[in-house]
Amino acid sequence: MSRSVFTEAPEPDAAAAEAGRLLFAGPVTFLKGVVDMSGLPPADRLEVCFAGRSNVGKSSLINALTGRKALARASNTPGRTQEINYFTLGDSRYLVDLPGYGFAEAPKPVVARWQELMRSYLAGRVTLRRVFLLIDARHGPKAVDGEIMTLLDRSAVTFQAVLTKADKPNARDLAAAIEATKTMLGKHPAAFPEIVVTSSETGRGLATLRAIVAELS
Repeated sequence: MSRSVFTEAPEPDAAAAEAGRLLFAGPVTFLKGVVDMSGLPPADRLEVCFAGRSNVGKSSLINALTGRKALARASNTPGRTQEINYFTLGDSRYLVDLPGYGFAEAPKPVVARWQELMRSYLAGRVTLRRVFLLIDARHGPKAVDGEIMTLLDRSAVTFQAVLTKADKPNARDLAAAIEATKTMLGKHPAAFPEIVVTSSETGRGLATLRAIVAELS
């Protein structure tokens, strides 16, 4: 049964926007790429992670949020990133970039290994405060997104949908993608009730997303 109505996250007030700006304008550094749960850094601070299908625009969004052109590297071949990439966000947060899912130009055993790593991380990282689940605004949510949402439900990890590339579709198609996302989210109890609509090209939604990360505790 679907739950309450989902809405687009509002613009942050001046204080929240400034807190977000300061957080992401501060030191942001690549820490390490993790290929096994034993390689995770100490769970000594809050962390947020970005997950999504391959080619959804994760690297572009992370770079736009931090104002750094090449902090997160986008592969020319979707599905090549096989590590959980950790970045320090100031001295109070980890920003985590998960491998893309749903498509991979890699041998099946390699794909299976890093998908299991992603699932283990999502289910077992106690300092993970929120997963930002990226959905391509050109296409809307896919069945594989629903599978990840179900995993997050079972793991009791709060996730928030973030539509990417909102500058690409026309207004009608964007509205349809937003509505389809709301419909899918309504079936998942771990879903946060606000959707963030973003564009790395135009800057839409970036201040909102920065403020959300800054206010998590």
